[in-house]
Amino acid sequence: MANDYFSFKQFTIHQDRCAMKVGTDGVLLGVLAPTIDSGRILDIGTGTGLVGIMLSQRCPQAMVTGVELDANAAKQAEENATSTGWKIKIINKSIQDFSSQCEEKFDLIVSNPPYFINSLKAPEKNRNTARHTDELSYEELIESAEKLLSEEGKFSVIIPYSEEENFIGIANKRNLIAESSVRIIPKVGKDPKRSVITFCRCKNKINCNINVTELVIEKEERHCYSDEFKNLTADFYLKH
Repeated sequence: MANDYFSFKQFTIHQDRCAMKVGTDGVLLGVLAPTIDSGRILDIGTGTGLVGIMLSQRCPQAMVTGVELDANAAKQAEENATSTGWKIKIINKSIQDFSSQCEEKFDLIVSNPPYFINSLKAPEKNRNTARHTDELSYEELIESAEKLLSEEGKFSVIIPYSEEENFIGIANKRNLIAESSVRIIPKVGKDPKRSVITFCRCKNKINCNINVTELVIEKEERHCYSDEFKNLTADFYLKH
């Protein structure tokens, strides 16, 4: 059973009212998304607020907005964000409604979206909303991001590696092209399980060479983390 809170070096995430707890996926997106010196950052499906808070630590001059559909999670994310003192606001809305009403443009948009498609569901409705694509399909996510992205903006997501080609294909139809993909390997010798993909606007480019790299989390022994992973997360984790 997950703890009610998770402590990082500069902040604590309380999570007792959130369906999805602090996990490696969120941390990876928080450290691998491109940084901006100033401007606006949007975290779609912010949950506990973790990714937006991590980006506030990395980009202290930026204004971060987290959008969250679940009311309990949104309230807890707001409390987590307020306790940091950084410039973060949380909005309790679906991203579909937010994108149709918002006139702002964002320089960086991030999302750790639901990714289970047509799979067995949990009894709890809020956990299903957080984990399954019923309330937010990839098409809806990408459409919303494209509406809200500034001309020079970047859009970063973490999704299952098995969905990388499909997700990139959907994004291309909205004139968003993948410029980089970090493929996450859970342990030495294993296949990739996740992809952190960053997109930009097409701007009349027919083809773009995607920069593909790999990140191994653990060495052969469990809980023995790679130097690259430890270096990436050194500013956040209390210990590895």
